[in-house]
Amino acid sequence: MKHPDHRETIALEAAEVISHQAFDGDQYILRLQAPECATLAQPGQFAHLSCDPMLAMRRPLSIMRVDAEKGWVDFLYKAVGRGTRLLANREAGETLSLLGPIGKPFTFDPSRPRALLLGGGVGIPPMVFFAEHLKNSRDSQPLVLMGSEVPFPFTGRPSRIMVPGMPDGVIAAMPLLDDWGVASRLASLQGYSGCFEGYITDLARRWLDEQNDEQRRQISVYACGPHPMLAAVAKLANDYKLSCQVSLEEYMACAVGGCAGCVVKVQTPEGAAMKRVCVDGPVFEASTVF
Repeated sequence: MKHPDHRETIALEAAEVISHQAFDGDQYILRLQAPECATLAQPGQFAHLSCDPMLAMRRPLSIMRVDAEKGWVDFLYKAVGRGTRLLANREAGETLSLLGPIGKPFTFDPSRPRALLLGGGVGIPPMVFFAEHLKNSRDSQPLVLMGSEVPFPFTGRPSRIMVPGMPDGVIAAMPLLDDWGVASRLASLQGYSGCFEGYITDLARRWLDEQNDEQRRQISVYACGPHPMLAAVAKLANDYKLSCQVSLEEYMACAVGGCAGCVVKVQTPEGAAMKRVCVDGPVFEASTVF
């Protein structure tokens, strides 16, 4: 069996904890010194981290940012189970075992330069990474929409970037993206100031309705988040006849394709097939999964 090309780039390294910030809603941003991963990582990929010496099983975390020159990698995660709660206790100066980067990344379509990035909850990190990648490309015009039902792991602020077609009053943005010159807007059902009151797919639909046919022909969709959200994104893309890539979230054991514990049914030209999210994904064409 031929392995995906990206399996050849997986590195195993001892990664030192540089910083570990806690945010409301049991959310954390972990920065690790992992120069091999930082050099090789692409938007949409993840790493498999050891959480604690007493816990054998690793946990997969999406990569949020990297600095190849300084050699660090950032992860945003939510402590929801035993593994991530143990990980939350790790402090600066400690060392974790990191396996990565792993998986098939997002692929930008230059024929559709208006990239609509949708990140929900712990699906936000790949969108930040992808946005940073796209901001350096003259061929792309990214718009990032983020949704969360717990406080965002940053303090939103009124955006300095106009986004024609946005509903009135929807002005909250991620400061980091705003500083990069990348347009972003936030959505939630929790009544946060400046946010759209609803799901990000509802906000995306409102914005898409304001675009003309020629503008919509230039839009491609990229998304990461919980399964119900991705199903809604796939429907949205189908309704507007937009190309769409989604990054799936699944429980994993080995994360390198050996155990086949993270398989999903995917439609291929030859018919339905079971694909491993870890190495055949995590990024798939939305129409093949939903």
